[in-house]
Amino acid sequence: MRTVFKSIRFHHVLPAIAVLTLALSAGARGGDAPDRWWAAGEGRVFPAELDYDNANGTLRALLVGGPMPTKGHPFFEPLGPNGRACVTCHQPADAMSLSAESARRQWERTGGKDPLFAAYDGSNCPTLPQAERASHSLLLERGLIRIERPWPVRQFNGQPVTPDFSIDVVRDPNGCNSGPHYGPAAGRISVYRRPRPVANMKYLLAVGFPYDPKQGYALPLDPDTGKPESGNLMADNRAGNLRIQMEDAAASHLQMLRRLTPEQRRQIEDFELRIFTAQQASKAGGAVDTTGAGAGPARLRDSQPGALGSIGEPVWSEFTGWEKISAEDARTLTPAQLAFRQSVARGARVFREKMFLITDTAGINSRIGFGNPVRNSCVFCHNMSQMGNDVAPGQVDLGTTTLPFADPWADLPLFKVTCLKAPHPHYGRVIYTYDPGFALTSGRCADVGKITLQSMRGLSARAPYFSNGLAKDLRGIVDYYERRYSIGYTEQEKQDLVNLMSVL
Repeated sequence: MRTVFKSIRFHHVLPAIAVLTLALSAGARGGDAPDRWWAAGEGRVFPAELDYDNANGTLRALLVGGPMPTKGHPFFEPLGPNGRACVTCHQPADAMSLSAESARRQWERTGGKDPLFAAYDGSNCPTLPQAERASHSLLLERGLIRIERPWPVRQFNGQPVTPDFSIDVVRDPNGCNSGPHYGPAAGRISVYRRPRPVANMKYLLAVGFPYDPKQGYALPLDPDTGKPESGNLMADNRAGNLRIQMEDAAASHLQMLRRLTPEQRRQIEDFELRIFTAQQASKAGGAVDTTGAGAGPARLRDSQPGALGSIGEPVWSEFTGWEKISAEDARTLTPAQLAFRQSVARGARVFREKMFLITDTAGINSRIGFGNPVRNSCVFCHNMSQMGNDVAPGQVDLGTTTLPFADPWADLPLFKVTCLKAPHPHYGRVIYTYDPGFALTSGRCADVGKITLQSMRGLSARAPYFSNGLAKDLRGIVDYYERRYSIGYTEQEKQDLVNLMSVL
């Protein structure tokens, strides 16, 4: 893959000792351009504009405020004994997330020695032989990182929560949910999830309502500011603000022995609030901000966050201009480019307007909910203008981690959850799941399987999709929704949706 730096082209001139330090993690690099993998501590300058090719086109990262040296910056420097930095699992080429393809590439280049594959969570379980590829299969094949949660449930501040359900391990293929040191009996439950992108953060932190209209609860208040929390930061909403998210990641994924200092937190937050990523160009259709379209990361940088698409700018209306491209503009395109752009515009309409019945989905049809079933479209949940995440807290059970809807994967742990009080509103009293999700934060049986909805930006750069990598590609996302809700998409509509998602 080609890496293009448009604003800054620079050469690395590093002391010999630094080159030796980098050699193991970065591997061979040819030519003048830095490799697309950002190794911890290598000290590049992060340019104001940075492009990376992917299978569908070009992803662009914009850094508000101009180039930023990363030497000594806590997002880019290893802070703990395992040699990782935040950037290890939040790569610019992967839309500030981590694709399974990048993980495999790093394994091949370094023989599995990159800090990414740290035993703690870069392997299926620390008890496995770490030199073997099979011990890291969940990361290499699905981009999954091990997440360890306390049991019984504890709040972010360590306060215990009395869950209204019990949990038993039905299957433990990796060894991290049984034995003397792991599993519910040992107070440690392991689930496996995709790293979430740390970009376009002003949208993820935006609060649309002071309460959750689907649950009927007031939003929890930020312990630092006293203001309502967005609830869109983490898959299980265990951290409501950036400080808690940073401290959680530093203590677990970086295995820091000390807490982040206030200055380190300030620097990380400053970077995360300034970085915007989105697909800038399509191989099939060209630049996404031409012939009447207005997409791309600059739009994200310049727009106001938190707007509800149903009462303001409709979701993905950035591509409305491609519905009717003028004859003059059409002459500047190839027939294939014109057809692709028209397909993207149709996909945006399908996303907004194709109605279907949403059934038995906790977070939509219950607790308070909007009725069961409720007839609506994709934007019912993916409702924030420019981003497609949820203006309200987005903890929803789509069934991606829970039977019978999730695929029958034998290499993930399987848990049996038994509701001790009221049964689950849709599954009943007994639930089988690979990941209880939000229930491991709230302690409520009704929240089993709920996962915070994801941003839809930069999808082409960060496959696979859903919290557990259920969909290996963009078509897999459409196929899952079709299977789950019997929507009745035509083949043309499916392709239009895939084309839309490929340019986000």
